[in-house]
Amino acid sequence: MFSKILIANRGEIAVRIIRACRELGIRTVAVYSQADKEAMHAELADEAVCIGPAKASDSYLNAQQILSAAILTKAEAIHPGFGFLSENSQFAEMCEACNIKFIGPKSATIDAMGNKIHARQLMQKAKVPVIPGSDGAISTVEEALTIADKIGYPVMLKAAAGGGGKGIRKVLTKEELAPAFQSAQQEAKAAFGNDEMYLEKIIYPARHIEVQILGDQYGNVLHFGERDCSLQRNNQKVLEESPSVVISKEKREALGQTAVRAAKAVNYQNAGTIEFLMDLEGSFYFMEMNTRIQVEHPVTEMVTGVDLVKKQIEIAAGEILTLKQEDIQLKGHAIECRINAENPAFNFAPSPGKINNLLLPSGGMGLRVDSAMYSGYTIPPYYDSMIAKIIVHGENRFEALMKMQRALSELVTDGVITNAEFQMDLISNPYVIAGDYDTAFLQEKFLPNWKPEG
Repeated sequence: MFSKILIANRGEIAVRIIRACRELGIRTVAVYSQADKEAMHAELADEAVCIGPAKASDSYLNAQQILSAAILTKAEAIHPGFGFLSENSQFAEMCEACNIKFIGPKSATIDAMGNKIHARQLMQKAKVPVIPGSDGAISTVEEALTIADKIGYPVMLKAAAGGGGKGIRKVLTKEELAPAFQSAQQEAKAAFGNDEMYLEKIIYPARHIEVQILGDQYGNVLHFGERDCSLQRNNQKVLEESPSVVISKEKREALGQTAVRAAKAVNYQNAGTIEFLMDLEGSFYFMEMNTRIQVEHPVTEMVTGVDLVKKQIEIAAGEILTLKQEDIQLKGHAIECRINAENPAFNFAPSPGKINNLLLPSGGMGLRVDSAMYSGYTIPPYYDSMIAKIIVHGENRFEALMKMQRALSELVTDGVITNAEFQMDLISNPYVIAGDYDTAFLQEKFLPNWKPEG
């Protein structure tokens, strides 16, 4: 086992990893930007190293600075968390070259699954169902028009190197395709340095279902059930739950086996997520693989009782997965609400600032808050607006829903506007309570009728 790990991230995920390391008896090194000098993760770690100015490209995305910090502090491994460098194959390769363990899959695996076009082709070979669409990259509007005419509208344009909802455009008609292609391509080039695009048939309406997997270096791969991430705004997840109300026991087993087959096809090691879209008939299609820990991993931890971050570290240290598939049983129901420093009444505009008074919900069974906030903390304007995750677990879905309502009602972030009220209204919506929603629900049905208080 490692004696010291550097966490190449910030915010709640950095705090989450530091706590897991502490429970494993591992010393930690935090890296922080100048804007995060007083951040909780920098205070909690055993050591902290400043890696640059506030701008992410000069700090949390600066691979050389992070590796220098690891070498300086004699860290044996780096945990990238999610976002930033977590799915950067070049960074993983640099870690390998410096004899520092990257807590994640091999760089070649990240490369293989990071390019969505290549991933589609690999999944087709592994007999994993994929969404009908282009077989390879498309670089011109003319190619896109030809393929769209063949598979039929509506279609979705996606960046080959995409992620985080960027480089994606929904195209309903032939007339919309050219301007959508050009804007998506430009956005992809700016965000990922790669303007390759591909095109897929839109599965609509659909459920966004993802399966958590773990793989070790000895060829063992396990799945941990599914998460329903269908409540989204602008292709960004807002609320997640496990298990999904639309997945039967038999369907869960089929999905799990498909996810395991997909992971084995690329010799996957460490934590990963296979994302699917499921149509109204219950057919599911591979969408993409996230080669890292997910924001929503706590809901899986709540229903399985398995600490996924600790498992990541153990796998990276060369330990074998001693769990068997039959050991993994989903118990009860879990829900996660993402709390963002944003103002839903003003088109979800970011709302950074100082938290004058903070009260996090606590007490009672089955309640967990992952956060890096504290009273007096100033949320910087340079990074993602997510400041906390509230996760609840109940014996059944209704209990979990009621527990989440109670938790949201207790949250106080005086001085900073958050989306907590919006989340409360969403979790209280009759359709959400009934589990009757899909990927279009929040954007097309809930938001047009939502009225913020005041």
